[in-house]
Amino acid sequence: MSTGFPVEDYLRRVAAQVEPRLSALADARAGKGPPRLVEALRYALLGGGKRLRPALVLASCEAHGGDASDTSLAMRFAVALEAVHTYSLVHDDLPAMDDDDLRRGRPTVHKAFDEATAVLVGDGLQSLAFEHLLEGGEPAAARLARLLAANAYLMVEGQARDMAGEGQRLSEAEVTQLMATKTGALLAAAVSGGALAAGASAEAVHPWGLKLGLAFQIADDLLDLTADTATLGKRAGKDAAAGKSTLPALVGIPEARRRAGALLDEALAAVAPLGPRADALRALARFVVARTK
Repeated sequence: MSTGFPVEDYLRRVAAQVEPRLSALADARAGKGPPRLVEALRYALLGGGKRLRPALVLASCEAHGGDASDTSLAMRFAVALEAVHTYSLVHDDLPAMDDDDLRRGRPTVHKAFDEATAVLVGDGLQSLAFEHLLEGGEPAAARLARLLAANAYLMVEGQARDMAGEGQRLSEAEVTQLMATKTGALLAAAVSGGALAAGASAEAVHPWGLKLGLAFQIADDLLDLTADTATLGKRAGKDAAAGKSTLPALVGIPEARRRAGALLDEALAAVAPLGPRADALRALARFVVARTK
């Protein structure tokens, strides 16, 4: 459903702001260490994607009356969070994890380089993310680092739950917990971190950010069932092939769509008091559920 807000343009604008800063994380290491590692870091960081998480950070900061400019703390947090997200993709794609050969329409890092390099890329991106976030030394940066670290660890817990659940029929409560940690935690960190960068309460924002994260994962699971590999830019149908329990598999596609919509409605209701300055945030929330890849 169109709301008149140019969400695709907003995402492109954020990508144009964020990607040079992601590139700089790797470029700053050029000539100081193994060239192959620097090359692989750049490959991972500049592999495309919607840059949805940085967009949510900046939109949330704007919605709460904060500074989301190029030199802002919110921008540093957005870049750091995207680096952590990228590390998670690199590691998730490894043969020991989800064993994917394709990510965003091109070979995964371990295919383009090798498995050991992919492990090191993920390890390095974690360190670079926190170094970048903390380089200004502001007290608020330390609070944001704690928020990012806590939710990144929940993401790791979620991946562990995901792997342990392969080939088993998980309960709906177990699937919800898996979604809330593996995917929901980092998306919740995006909106709550954006609020915190603006001087607002991260604790007040986190609950509806988590609902948005759950809606995102349901939409992702639906796409895995209904879209093709060329559209997704990654292997379609891999969850069913791996014997994973997802909400659409448990409750059916129509009911899963209904629940994603209900979670979106709850998130939008929480954003409503912020008024027109939250237009970008509302549009991004709708995009989370309506996206086609």
